[in-house]
Amino acid sequence: MTESSSSAGHILIVDDEPTAVNNLAHVCRKQGHEVTTRTTGMGAIEALENHRFDVILTDLRMERVDGMDILRKAKALNPETAVILITGYATLDSAVAAMKAGAFHYIAKPFRLDEVREVIRNALEMVNLKRENRQLKGQLTNRRKGPSIITQDAIMQRLLEMAQQIAPTDTNVLITGESGTGKELLARFIHDHSHRRDNIFQAVNCGALQEDLLANELFGHEKGAYTGATEAREGLIEATNGGTLLLDEIAEMSLGMQVKLLRVIQEREVQRLGSTQATAVDIRLIAATHRDLRTEVAAGRFRQDLYYRLDVVDLHLPPLAQRRDDIPLLAFYFLRKHAMRMERSVNDIVPAAMAILLEYDYPGNIRELENIIERGVALAQEGQLTTEDLPATLTEHAVHVVHEEVVRLPTLAEREVDYIRYVLKQSGKNRTRAAKVLGIDRVSLWRKLKKYGMEEERQSDVNES
Repeated sequence: MTESSSSAGHILIVDDEPTAVNNLAHVCRKQGHEVTTRTTGMGAIEALENHRFDVILTDLRMERVDGMDILRKAKALNPETAVILITGYATLDSAVAAMKAGAFHYIAKPFRLDEVREVIRNALEMVNLKRENRQLKGQLTNRRKGPSIITQDAIMQRLLEMAQQIAPTDTNVLITGESGTGKELLARFIHDHSHRRDNIFQAVNCGALQEDLLANELFGHEKGAYTGATEAREGLIEATNGGTLLLDEIAEMSLGMQVKLLRVIQEREVQRLGSTQATAVDIRLIAATHRDLRTEVAAGRFRQDLYYRLDVVDLHLPPLAQRRDDIPLLAFYFLRKHAMRMERSVNDIVPAAMAILLEYDYPGNIRELENIIERGVALAQEGQLTTEDLPATLTEHAVHVVHEEVVRLPTLAEREVDYIRYVLKQSGKNRTRAAKVLGIDRVSLWRKLKKYGMEEERQSDVNES
């Protein structure tokens, strides 16, 4: 009978005392780990060259090849491996040297078995988190497959299908939506699914620059075009030739600049400031704004002819409050992203914190959610994000809702039902996997389904393995 283990791993135990090896191996096997043992340092080196280990427990002082040699070899072969050094001759100098060489922990003899179990558990959590972070980093940097747009929302999925459908064409696209909904990310998605994917993608915020500066940024200038123009410089339109240019916050562009942009679209050429000659350009133009351009046209703040040129395909991103099913997916995505960046072992969000995240309206949309999770990762203790790690504005909002007459905060039972349904959906209605995610056994899950009258979920499971 083995003790339960939340994360089993492959462990190498090295000690020149066979009794010590056997005792440690017995403890590790009871935890459900796969164990390999060696009684010499040379034997350990051979094992490292032929097998991949998650954790290494090694004695520090051994003949010919000692624990520091094993540590260095393990790190050279696989930097993710956690090495725990054990010695009966613990000194401050040896501990410092071990940690500088990359040891995960340093245990002095005689040690307590509870201490060994705890250190191994922490080491495996770190190893698994590093692996997840490496995989996530690969996804984040793999631009050939396009940027990550995390969603299970039906409206968003249809939007992405349309974006992918029009991406191979060179038609102009207008992306609308509130600030923070991911307009630039969608523009990059279109670019990375187009025939221009191997060429440059440029983005400029039209509302961040004054008219003269924006003109210089977009069109460039010739030497002597104005005081201080000591050399010629191409603008973004010219530099993006063959690629995609995103004009973000296009509604903030002045009417004069709109006329110049319209000429670029119509003539497919650009003229630098101070130049009398135009240069042909081949660009895919995507515009984005949080404003309603039809309202801006009616008010005389935006040219109608430019609007029709830009609005060939209109993709509208819904606010996060209208795609609440995506909140848990995005929250965990940002959790892993920022835990990796900060090198922190934070890999969970407690249900109470998730309930608050689900209730909030996010006026800042996805950008605000990411900021909240990033803050939480920085503050979180013991590997999980709790309600104490959330901003006061969120927790105060949850309390305020209780006092609203027209809006009632769900009871704990109602929230539990919603969360169970969500986990079952994510698990493909496989109750065994759902119970594991919920941290309960399958019988307890069945009882909860019965208690809450979730008859459909209690029926036999076609996906059950």
